[in-house]
Amino acid sequence: MTYAEIAAALPKTAVTSIDDLPCPRIASGKVREIFDLGDALLLVATDRLSAFDVILPDGIPGKGAILTQMSNWWFAQTSGLIQNHLLPDQAGEFVRRGFTSRDLQLRSMIVRKLTPLTIECVARGYLIGSGWSSYQKTGAVCGIKLPTGLRQADKLPEPIFTPTTKAPKGQHDEPINDAQGAAAIGPELYAKVKATSLALYRFGHERAQQAGMILADTKFEFGTDAAGNLFLIDEVLTPDSSRYWPADRYAPNQSPPSYDKQFVRDYLLAIKWNQTPPAPQISADVIARTQEKYLAALKNLLG
Repeated sequence: MTYAEIAAALPKTAVTSIDDLPCPRIASGKVREIFDLGDALLLVATDRLSAFDVILPDGIPGKGAILTQMSNWWFAQTSGLIQNHLLPDQAGEFVRRGFTSRDLQLRSMIVRKLTPLTIECVARGYLIGSGWSSYQKTGAVCGIKLPTGLRQADKLPEPIFTPTTKAPKGQHDEPINDAQGAAAIGPELYAKVKATSLALYRFGHERAQQAGMILADTKFEFGTDAAGNLFLIDEVLTPDSSRYWPADRYAPNQSPPSYDKQFVRDYLLAIKWNQTPPAPQISADVIARTQEKYLAALKNLLG
């Protein structure tokens, strides 16, 4: 789909729950609802917004459709690097299974049944967020010693892999080092997801640059089938799982303006929320400006 088609189809109000589907719900995450189709899964991205691992009371209208369509674009772009969980011919799958709602189609994926890995795979090319906080305290990120004298948002000498635990909803993911990651999923599989994550990050960084953006860091999720084959799953290189900065406004020694929900995080930090439930409501202006940022990232990529 084109950017214009996606933007024109977005709902006016946020869709924060999915309650009327004729298939059983098997999981509910911070953003996505997962339904069992028997031979496959239906992943539906709501318009919910989470920050600091807490779901906010207000959603961003159309955010789920933006995330899904951006993921679909990136899945196609990265198919030469790793296979992904999408079933072929998504449009035909929706029709065959009777999912005719245009909004549902835009915010959903029909995917293979896979076993998700128990770690989240984070790749960083710049020193920002929790990585910057860790570096200030220890000079390292996830046990990786970095050069002295780096500034906030500095580009790293090389991208680094900094995985985390996969915490239950409402709890915080915790950073782990290579030894802990290898112990969690096995050394061979860990080495593969590390190499794949860094390759995907480098690819995404290059493509983002072509679109006038900097991909500062991102999170990938992987799953395996019964034969142990590795797949890229969930969402990929979206504003929810990544930090995108406008290249023409980037400067180190600050938190650069972003196309992602860092804008919301900064707002919540400014009002001194303690990052525990319940989360505060966010203003209509913050909601509108956040939607604009998600749409801007999509437009930059799709043209």
